[in-house]
Amino acid sequence: MDNRKPNEKSIHTLGVSMGLFSGFAYGIYTTLVLIAGKQYPLAGAAGLLAAPYVCAGLNDLFAGIWLTCYNIKRGCIRKVWQNIFTRPGKLVILGALLGGPAANGAYLAGLSMAGAYAIPITATCSFFGALFAWIFLKQRPTKKVMAGMALCAAGTIIINWTKPEESPHFTSGIICALFAAVSWGLEGVVASYGGSKMDADVAVNIRDLVSGIVILAVIIPAAGAGALLRDTLAAQTPVLWLAASGLAAAMSFMAWYRANAAVGCAVGMSLNVTYTFWGVLFCILFLNQPLTATIAVGSAVIMSGAVVAAVNP
Repeated sequence: MDNRKPNEKSIHTLGVSMGLFSGFAYGIYTTLVLIAGKQYPLAGAAGLLAAPYVCAGLNDLFAGIWLTCYNIKRGCIRKVWQNIFTRPGKLVILGALLGGPAANGAYLAGLSMAGAYAIPITATCSFFGALFAWIFLKQRPTKKVMAGMALCAAGTIIINWTKPEESPHFTSGIICALFAAVSWGLEGVVASYGGSKMDADVAVNIRDLVSGIVILAVIIPAAGAGALLRDTLAAQTPVLWLAASGLAAAMSFMAWYRANAAVGCAVGMSLNVTYTFWGVLFCILFLNQPLTATIAVGSAVIMSGAVVAAVNP
């Protein structure tokens, strides 16, 4: 029997809905940003990290711009500036650095090297999120959550069982995907706390603007990718795709921050990783990604783990 109060039930329902939607929207983002990466001059750019970080920086900046427009329409744009200097705001900025330059850059690098195989690997962020939430937020995972995390780990092993012959940098791509998972796990903990202390839409606005600005102003010049950024902006076509991916990413992160604040980091992240299903499905449908037995079975196992972890009243 469910003994929660009506308000608690509605908050939990909203959190679950937001978590599921965030996964769907992130699957769309993944597909759009991969399409952008296949456009000139990003396709075939020198260096393994240059194109992924140009895509990550422009995508996050566009996401921040979309969210700024949204908050202007809501009449909440002043809250963005005001909250930056608060303790929760500083935690959101920390989350932005973990989730943007660290996680999103590594995620796109993993996609460029390992293809759609990298998508389910990053779903282990639910494991790391639950682990860090246990350590830092004292959110002890239940047996269901632990079982779900074990399934996520098993799915990861299955996906990596057979290395694709056409991917010479497959192992490096998987390592990048795992690094992204760890960084997103840390961001989930930070976002769960910082995002619960302020308007979630304001928090994710700060998150995406900070991430995009840091990548474009610091990471790209340091990586010697300034010329590629200028050529990408001049080409226009990839910029349009990245503007669209930025909108999908903005919607995804806005829903994810709301879910983390409503139902906790472990459950919120477990729901969010349903993007692995949507991302792989969209890559198969629209990007000619081969459907192999390992990616099909591994993705299904990871999805099962996410569901098991999330169904936790």
